[in-house]
Formats: sequence, C-alpha cells, structure tokens
Amino acid sequence: MLKGMIVKNISDLYTVKVDGKLYECKARGKFRKDALTPLVGDMVEIDPENNYILNILERKNELDRPSVSNIDVALLVTSVKKPDLSLYLLDKEITSVTLKKIEPVLCFTKIDLLNKEEKKELKKIMKYYKKLGYQVFTNLKLSKLLKYLKNKTVVLTGQTGAGKSSLLNLISPSLALKTGEISDALGRGRHTTRHTEFFFVRGILIADTPGFSALDLKNVSREEIRDTFVEFSKYPCEFKNCMHVKEQNCEVKKKVEKGHILESRYENYCNFIK
Repeated sequence: MLKGMIVKNISDLYTVKVDGKLYECKARGKFRKDALTPLVGDMVEIDPENNYILNILERKNELDRPSVSNIDVALLVTSVKKPDLSLYLLDKEITSVTLKKIEPVLCFTKIDLLNKEEKKELKKIMKYYKKLGYQVFTNLKLSKLLKYLKNKTVVLTGQTGAGKSSLLNLISPSLALKTGEISDALGRGRHTTRHTEFFFVRGILIADTPGFSALDLKNVSREEIRDTFVEFSKYPCEFKNCMHVKEQNCEVKKKVEKGHILESRYENYCNFIK
C-alpha cells in the first residue's frame, strides 16, 4: 500500500502521484456505497499492483464547484470584459470559498479591453475589496501574484471564459493549455478545460478546472451568508442578530446609503439570502 495525492481526474480514472511517480487508479466500489467520491487534491492510499484507491485520508476542506480538496487559496479569476465583469458572481464566489474556510484571492483579467473610464471604475472596485482585507491582483502584474501564491496549494476558479487557462499559460508557457473564444451570442466562454488537474509551476501547486456558468449556494443558512460579508461586522447594529434587510435603525443600511459600503455588495447580499 502506498500513499499519494490525486492530481488529475478524468471520468472514473484518477491519477495519483506518489514520490514523483504517477499511478492511474480506479476507486473501490465501497466509496460508491458510502456516497464518497475521490477528489483531485485528496491524499489517498492505493494498491499499486491492482491500481485501486483503497482509502481517502481526512480532508481539511473541499469545494463542490470545482470539485477539489485540501486547498489553501481559491484564485478567483474574474474577467472584466468578454464576459463582462459580474460583481454578483464574484461576491458569490467569495462567499462560497469563505464558507469552506479557503482564502479567496482576486485576480482581474482582460484589463486591456477596458476604455479609460472603465479602468477608472475598476480601480475603485479593486480598492474597495483591498480595503476589506482581500488580496487583489490583475494578470498584468504576475510577479506580485506569484510571490503571494508561492508554496501554496491553489485552485483557479471562475466563470467560463474568464481566462483561467490563459493565466496558467502566462505563468508557465510550457503547459500550452488550450484556450477558447467567447461566444458573441451567449456572452460567455466555451469550455476548453474538461477536467481538473494539478500542475506544479513556479513553486505553486495549482489546479486548472472547468469553468462554470452558474453557481449555487446550497444548504447555507442566511446567518452564514451574512457573516461572509466582512464589512458588516464593522458597523454593529442595536439588534444582536440583525440581518440588515428590513430592520429599523440598521447601521449597515445607513452605511450603504452613505456610500461606506459598496452598493453592489449590499444588493448581492440581499439577493443571496432571499
């Protein structure tokens, strides 16, 4: 029996890396009975002779979309054009990974497609998220991003067509990952990454994943969602468990009206808890 990490998954075949050697394995039937699916990022025990995954070791965390485990950082790759910037989707991603106790790091892409006024507006948005304590980067200054991610286990996540594979190609051109065009009719990207796979590049263990067109917050309470909006905690309300929606004299609502809280953030919050 050997111990290693699942670094790639295509259909029911898992690539497990053990001391630099790769084993193509299938999962034992017991996992299906236990409603447990091996994930890329899992530390596992394998039978190297029969090429079976025998056991999945305890995970520190896991994500549903994309399906990965044992992650330090979720790099939220966010396109500002083609597809257009969606702060609704960005805030939903931040909430999703925060709930899984994974650090969200923001990376805005396709800055070169913006006009002068749009760039000015984006700077304001980036400044706001930085003020909240999030690490915020663009794909135009890779050295700063790479320095922050070094020695971390990272998953790239973001809308289809946001530029995840293109970003990886910039970091390591030798990967030569396939990238796709944006559909004018749909306004979103065509899937080019069909599976989840880890690459070790520039001192970073980083996973490219299929993009998504939708993201759900399933089985999450309203209170849990509220607590992922870190700026709300700076403005205590007179009601201990205020949800900041219909309550009278709510400090958070007052700060939104005064412009201290980004209006889009508050609107997205209200939509999430509905």
